[in-house]
Amino acid sequence: MKPCERRSARGPRSKPRRMLARCLAAAAAISLAAALPGCAPKRHKLPAGKAPLIGFSMDSLVVERWQRDLDVFTRAAADLGAGLVVEVADQDPVVQEKQVRELVDKGIDVLVIVPNDADRLSAVVKEVKARGLPVLSYDRLVRRAGVDLYISFDNEKVGGLMAETLVRAVPSGNYVIINGARNDYNAIMLNAGMHKVLDPFVASRKLRIVSEIWPSFWDSDEARTDMENVVAGNRGIDAVIAGDDMLAEAVIGVLAENRISAKVAAQDADLAACQRIAEGSQFATVYKPVDRLALKAAGFAVMLAKGESVETDSTIDDGVGKVPYIRLEPVPVTRETLEATVIKDGFHTAAEVYRNLKR
Repeated sequence: MKPCERRSARGPRSKPRRMLARCLAAAAAISLAAALPGCAPKRHKLPAGKAPLIGFSMDSLVVERWQRDLDVFTRAAADLGAGLVVEVADQDPVVQEKQVRELVDKGIDVLVIVPNDADRLSAVVKEVKARGLPVLSYDRLVRRAGVDLYISFDNEKVGGLMAETLVRAVPSGNYVIINGARNDYNAIMLNAGMHKVLDPFVASRKLRIVSEIWPSFWDSDEARTDMENVVAGNRGIDAVIAGDDMLAEAVIGVLAENRISAKVAAQDADLAACQRIAEGSQFATVYKPVDRLALKAAGFAVMLAKGESVETDSTIDDGVGKVPYIRLEPVPVTRETLEATVIKDGFHTAAEVYRNLKR
């Protein structure tokens, strides 16, 4: 019998003890077969002297930060002597599946992917790995696919920082949570971080979560409608945690229209959000230095394409096992810390942040 083949036979019914023995033996045989070289996909090998070709599959460029990620990643890949092919799926997982297969057909040496749907993209990523190509999951984790590397910020900590920043300013009152898209595993991790901070306050009745919303997409129009519905039923809102700065902008618009003074925290440190923080309409954001993320990811992508090993200090559970995880640290930002964070790092200039104010 070949190592990867399975064979079955029928015979007379055995006694339970003998049947158990045969089952255990079969399980051992299957485990051994899975470990044999013939059962593993042949690892893609970059020809000597060939510049690696990176395939970058992005969910969308709707959010401001994703264009920045792409710009920095593109420059870094060029500096490293790698070629780059980019596909953008415009928030459509079916389109992204098709584009991933097209990238493979173009002869890429490594796939870098920002998945639209953490679970829906598992199958096509498994296809890529079956072809022997390494896969780097960028900022968002593809679940149940055994990617070679996941690089992102500590998303649970991001959610925790959003909540901590608000709780310090609003230790009691009515809270609203507008999450990110449920099909994005990052949104799940963000939510877990929020609740680690908020739940003890809820249990002690210091604050109350009057509404928690899970939109279908990272979509500001949907967030606006959801927030309008919340306000229609409860105007006594003291604080809102929004999944990102784009959703926060929609939330702040609804609050302003209804003359509700509530503090809003989000994430990404988009320029518009930092301007709102400077002006006082948004309370806080969480800064994720995406330049560092993109630079590191480009370097690791080239290493994977060349068949080099990547050492990590962490792993993350993707639903079926542990995958290597490069975890970057997020930074909370309020009006008091704008200068020491996003401006000091050159993420945004002071002129940009304070454009609408007289300094």
